[in-house]
Amino acid sequence: MIFQERRQSASSNPVSNPSGLQTDQLIDIKKLMQPILRFKWRILTFALLVTALTIFVVLSMTPIFNAKSTLLIESEQAKAIKIDEVYGINSGQQEYYLTQFEIIKSRSIAERVFNDLDLINHPVFNQPPSWFSELKSQLNFIPQEVVSDSQASQAIAKHRLIDAFSANITVSPVRKTQLVNISYESADPVLAAQVANAVGDIYILSQLEAKLGMTQKANTWLGGRLEDLRLKLDQSEHKLEQFKVENGLIDVEGVTALDAKELERLSDEITVARSRKAQADSFMAVVQRYGATDISRLESLPEVTAHLSIQNVKREVVLVERKVSELQQVYGPKHPKMIAAQAELKTVQQNLRKQISRLVQGIEDEAQTATQTLQTLEAQFSRSKGSFQNLSTKDTEFQRLLREVDTNRQLFDSFLSRQKETEVTGDFDSPVARFTDRAVVPLLPEKPKKKVIIILAFIASLGFAIALVLVLDALNDTIKTSDDVEKVLSQRALGYIPKAKKGTSYDDINFSFYDSTVPLHAEAVRTIRTSMSLMAMGSHLNVIEVTSSNPNEGKTTTSMNLAFAYATMEKVLIIDADLRKSSLGLRFGLPTYQPGLANVLSGTESIEHCIVKDVKPNVDVMPAGAVPLNPQELLASSQFAELLTELKTQYSKIIIDTPPVHAVSDALIITSLCDATVVVVKSAHTRSEAIKLTLAKLNQARSKVFGVVLNQFNTKDAASYQGDYGYYQAYGAEYINKPSTDSGKENTKA
Repeated sequence: MIFQERRQSASSNPVSNPSGLQTDQLIDIKKLMQPILRFKWRILTFALLVTALTIFVVLSMTPIFNAKSTLLIESEQAKAIKIDEVYGINSGQQEYYLTQFEIIKSRSIAERVFNDLDLINHPVFNQPPSWFSELKSQLNFIPQEVVSDSQASQAIAKHRLIDAFSANITVSPVRKTQLVNISYESADPVLAAQVANAVGDIYILSQLEAKLGMTQKANTWLGGRLEDLRLKLDQSEHKLEQFKVENGLIDVEGVTALDAKELERLSDEITVARSRKAQADSFMAVVQRYGATDISRLESLPEVTAHLSIQNVKREVVLVERKVSELQQVYGPKHPKMIAAQAELKTVQQNLRKQISRLVQGIEDEAQTATQTLQTLEAQFSRSKGSFQNLSTKDTEFQRLLREVDTNRQLFDSFLSRQKETEVTGDFDSPVARFTDRAVVPLLPEKPKKKVIIILAFIASLGFAIALVLVLDALNDTIKTSDDVEKVLSQRALGYIPKAKKGTSYDDINFSFYDSTVPLHAEAVRTIRTSMSLMAMGSHLNVIEVTSSNPNEGKTTTSMNLAFAYATMEKVLIIDADLRKSSLGLRFGLPTYQPGLANVLSGTESIEHCIVKDVKPNVDVMPAGAVPLNPQELLASSQFAELLTELKTQYSKIIIDTPPVHAVSDALIITSLCDATVVVVKSAHTRSEAIKLTLAKLNQARSKVFGVVLNQFNTKDAASYQGDYGYYQAYGAEYINKPSTDSGKENTKA
């Protein structure tokens, strides 16, 4: 609520608070530190007590030693022969290492170590139960099942010891390496080292035993399979030999290769023969179409002109024709040269016809020969093909039998070699891990870390105490400062009355206004007087009512001190209107039989007899008098109003001490007759809701509430953690009893 109001005030006046939220935050931190500074000694005392208790507990704790050994998990085991398939190990996988770590942490390994070291008889595991264990067993209200069998009870006890033993074994892999740390904690340093080494040894031994068992099982299984494979191999080889004998086969692969080559050769020759026959048949078809005697047409055929002999003859014919043509240009037809040339040309042409006729005849003979050759080759190819097909069928059966023999032989050889491997490697110790560092006996305990525990206990207790103080302060809704009066109660803070020192007597507290050794008290009361005078400026202020919410808040003390302050300037009367539980007369040392207000209102005594003159300078007192049966009726009567009217003519200030508002309603009856009402609140004691209810009742009774006075205000604490509240010492008090020669400096400093 305070924080919200401050935020609103800061936002509504940006000029006066340019820093805005930063100022609010500083104020919040300051308010947060107030309860811590107020209870700093209690917080520190609590932290020291807890720390001392922690020291006592830590010193009584048994030191625990930690021994650590380091194993290297082999990724590639040393093998005489590679038989990974038999073991089923794939050390390249990450799961392999995780599996090995879990095996090391397994209960079986821990149990073997426990039994090998005979830890059931070790003193560490046979210590008497601690007081905490006995207390825990006594506080266990749930009945436990009792085992009557002694062996079963011993087994259960051993089972629990093994559980406790394995709980102290720690297996921690080293990241991104093949190393693993094995550590054990124990009160016995020698035992810690023995266990750390024994766990590694038992793990290596168990892995070797497991490998040996797998090897023996594999060897037995392979031996049984070898006999079956041997029989199958013998049967397949016998079938192959019998097939070769029955079919007279010696080298099937060579025979089939020759037949295949023969077929390939015959196929090529048939292709060539068919090509020749086709060429001859096509030429004979042309000859038959043009006729064998038409040399001029045959001469123009490409098949004829392409022949070499025909080309040579035609070349000669061309030369002779050129020669005849040249001679015709020089000689006549009868010239001997012309006649010789013509004869030569005729001879050459006849030779050309003869060559063409021969060529045609030769092609006819070639066509017949090609036909006969093709028929012969085709018949031979058919015979070779049939023979090859028969041999191919035998070869297929032969290859099938041969593959069966090869397969059986490969299986037999594989199993035989595997059996030999397992026999050879059966006694070969191939450890899956090895020690890089064996555990040594630790010289210093691992825990408890006494210094760290003590420091943490101090810090934790200090933090707990601070948190508890902050929580209690947050839950504390009492009025502690004038700022709370203004912000929480929405009332004016008239001032405060400082709290007296410890050991101060009751009389000294009542009359501290006149004590020169505590000038702060008098200054504080004068401040209240000044605040009320300023509040009453422009109006009459004769009758002042002083009340409170609850008893013992200091309303009577406030009434007395307020009267003393006004008495320095005018005549004052104090009236004790608390007719049920009066105390004003006793504080001034008056006898209990002294008549007072009740006597005046009941008409048994006069006013002069009921007022004690000059109990202090300018201060008169009217005590409560005899306790009446009807105090409220007396205060509500017209006599009380008439009494106040008469007393106003005699005194400038009349201060009425009334009962608490929550106790009785006397103060609400009197308040309408008063010019001002002052509510006294005991600092850091009265809750805000009670004061709000008091103010609500006074407002309902049409009271003129001037404000609130904080009583028993701790100025020392306020000065230390509320510097913004004011100066919590009398002005110039530090210069009392100093020599007058320092007056100049004192005035300057003041």
